[in-house]
Amino acid sequence: MSDTHAQTVSYVRETMLAPQDPPRSQTGAVKWVHENLFSGWINTGLTLISLLVIFWLVSGISPWLLNSVWRAGSLSECRAILDGTSGACFAVIVDRWHQLLFGFYPPALYWRPVLALLLLFVALAPVLFTGLPRRMLAFSALYPFIGYHLIWGGSLWFPVTALMGFGVGALAYLLMRKLNNLAAIFAAILAPVLWWVFAAGPLDSALYSIMPLGLDFVRSDRIGGFLISMIVGVSAISLSLPLGILLALGRQSDMVFIKTVCVVFIEFIRGVPLITLLLFASLLLNFFLPPGTSFDLILRVIIMLTFFASAYMAEVIRGGLAALPKGQYEAADALGLDYWKAQRLIIMPQALKISIPGIVNTFIGMFKDTTLLVFIAILEPLALANAIRADTNWNGIYWELFIFIGALFFIFCFGMSRYSMYLERKLKTDHR
Repeated sequence: MSDTHAQTVSYVRETMLAPQDPPRSQTGAVKWVHENLFSGWINTGLTLISLLVIFWLVSGISPWLLNSVWRAGSLSECRAILDGTSGACFAVIVDRWHQLLFGFYPPALYWRPVLALLLLFVALAPVLFTGLPRRMLAFSALYPFIGYHLIWGGSLWFPVTALMGFGVGALAYLLMRKLNNLAAIFAAILAPVLWWVFAAGPLDSALYSIMPLGLDFVRSDRIGGFLISMIVGVSAISLSLPLGILLALGRQSDMVFIKTVCVVFIEFIRGVPLITLLLFASLLLNFFLPPGTSFDLILRVIIMLTFFASAYMAEVIRGGLAALPKGQYEAADALGLDYWKAQRLIIMPQALKISIPGIVNTFIGMFKDTTLLVFIAILEPLALANAIRADTNWNGIYWELFIFIGALFFIFCFGMSRYSMYLERKLKTDHR
């Protein structure tokens, strides 16, 4: 452009403008509120109605919560302190929190379940977060035996002999692998079962007679509250995922026998209510065991919950496998990978990534389903709440106990939900 033409055009700048911040309406909280709450007349109307409902709920509940009594020995004493005004009697939580958390576990031994819970987080850390040293996975593998001994106590050699069963299974697999892979898998499953049924008990007794090491034994009927919910929930969650993966793979197998067994198992478990399986574990399972066999009720419940969750987990993972394009399977074949390497390196990681929301949803539902244990006389939190309300001191109290129990369940379930969102963001490979 010539100098003469530049002088005749008044709107052409000869200097650069300094950078400026975007308008406040296009950034931060103002932008979020505009886009999500007041983006149109329908959205605006729903937002205003929701605010009115929230205001009505808060205005009705907040005086009851703010006028709470935390120090009292009975419901009648709470009412005397309130003197006719509306207010919550959270003194029941202060008075019975130990029962809601530990059931009738001996108070002098509370340090054992607390230590088991702390070690649980240490064991889960390398599984849930990849930034930690992989050597910690060895402790994660040993934790079930450590946690069992801390909570139940008894002979130290019992979890040791149980752990030896897995070594027997690995040895059987190595010996049979030279003959046939399928026979090796069956041997790896059958050998530990035979070890636990016939050898673990006598060996435990023999070792304990030689070197009596262990902690004071706590009977299962003394364990209750959120402690039993954590034991059953975490155990079933940990066991159902690998079993669900195997069932999903078995359902897609070309081997007729394995596919039939997996289909029958999945469809039968999914077609039966959970409470039926729990009643079977509580009342009928002992009839199928040899006379004189002592099979702990909590262990029976863990097995049934694991079977129930694994059937649903198998369908969730099968959906992830079905969502993968056929090219992924062809790519694994083109690389010359065998079936298990293809599943481990290419197919299963992608299927699990797709299935994360469904997997976590199954975990959350299973953890909440531990409240059904009330129907088979296990002292989970709701059963203990009923027992507390049956006490003459607290007869007639309702909401305070249920609010406390619901808050604890919400904390655990919300934590699982947030972790699933973190995992989805971490594994996200596209840039949308």
